[in-house]
Amino acid sequence: MSDNQDFDLIIVGAGSGGVRLARMSAAKGARVAVVESRYLGGTCVNVGCVPKKLFVYGSHAGEDIEDAAGYGWNVPGDQISFDWTRLVANKNAEIERLNGIYGRMLANAGVTVIEGTASLADAHTVVVGERSYTAKHITIATGSWPVVPDVPGKECVLTSNEMFYLPQLPRQAVVWGGGYIAVEFAGILAGLGVETTLLYRGDLFLRGFDDDVREFTATEMRKKGVDLRFGVNIESIESEDTHYNVDLTDGSRLHTGLVMAATGRRALVDGLGLEGLGVQLSASGHVVVDDHFQTVVPSITALGDVIGTPQLTPVALAQGMVLSRRLFGDGQGEMDYACIPTAVFCQPNIGTVGLTEAEAREAGHKLRIYRSEFKPMKHTLSGRDERSLMKLVVDADTDRVLGAHMVGPDAGEITQGIAVALKAGATKAQFDSTIGIHPTSAEEFVTMREPVA
Repeated sequence: MSDNQDFDLIIVGAGSGGVRLARMSAAKGARVAVVESRYLGGTCVNVGCVPKKLFVYGSHAGEDIEDAAGYGWNVPGDQISFDWTRLVANKNAEIERLNGIYGRMLANAGVTVIEGTASLADAHTVVVGERSYTAKHITIATGSWPVVPDVPGKECVLTSNEMFYLPQLPRQAVVWGGGYIAVEFAGILAGLGVETTLLYRGDLFLRGFDDDVREFTATEMRKKGVDLRFGVNIESIESEDTHYNVDLTDGSRLHTGLVMAATGRRALVDGLGLEGLGVQLSASGHVVVDDHFQTVVPSITALGDVIGTPQLTPVALAQGMVLSRRLFGDGQGEMDYACIPTAVFCQPNIGTVGLTEAEAREAGHKLRIYRSEFKPMKHTLSGRDERSLMKLVVDADTDRVLGAHMVGPDAGEITQGIAVALKAGATKAQFDSTIGIHPTSAEEFVTMREPVA
């Protein structure tokens, strides 16, 4: 490692991937600095996965209280109330705690944290404020930022960033979008008693998920009071006192207290000066890298959301591990993007890993499909009209399980274990020979015997 520069590695961005790369590289003896302009932990810790999951817990607590009546608990409705400001305050305290943990982790690893906005003066120099820092390697790990479509009245729209700090809940809300963030926030708002409408321009939300999962989730969300409107878009938004009039492409109008856009995210590369150095950006604005996170500029690498790979925290963490090994370890290591499990914390939850039925057929597999739909045991006494779905996509020739999909309580927790089996190449016969845990919903994955297709 060279001694004629300030650092061996400067990382721009202290999100999940950047922090992991910093810590692992410092542990290998590298002199590492991280530049961050906002908050340690990036989107996930501050305005993403962590606070979102806390809000999901909070919004689902109302159902748990109602369900308790079926188990003998007296639940007087007139004595139950919800305090939004307390939830936000408790969430803020937890995020501050996590920010502190990230700071201590970096300090304990010997990583220098530089606060401020970075730009690249050349292939080895990062400028922050009035100071310049040099490094043998520079990694861009700046993540992504919400995008709001350019419609009249877009200044009235909130994104997920602002939703975590709402001063108060509205009586009605419009959620605009059809991906993870949209369906999760629609569930959060509806669970907290907000009259919620979700708008999506396509025929069905959650594009890229298994079609059975998408259709089943739509049915269950409607049961919970979310007004799902597909095949429609926002044409304009007009402010009226404390409310908004939202005109839609189908000619209808909504009157609402809040409009949230969850309409996509873009790579956050503003002001970095990458193109001036010859770093290529794709048509979608992401930093172009090869399979080893290398840009066309030899000293500059990039990872995480900014390069357009799956926008999932564990993906960025794994990338950080691989890149650290390549830069300061044995120079080896590859990312494997196959069988990445994921969860959508809508209500009920979605958990999925592997190929969808459509993907498997498109890839030329001859399939056997196993599908089970049932009422979870909890709701036999709660009386709640909520059902679960489980599905296995199996290669008919090899018996290998190509995909596993679930909609229901704790789907994410269950799918994590199933992901290990799929990564190991498990067959349906091995699923069948596995003893189930009774009584659980998860046992359904090892008791589905007859294919439905």
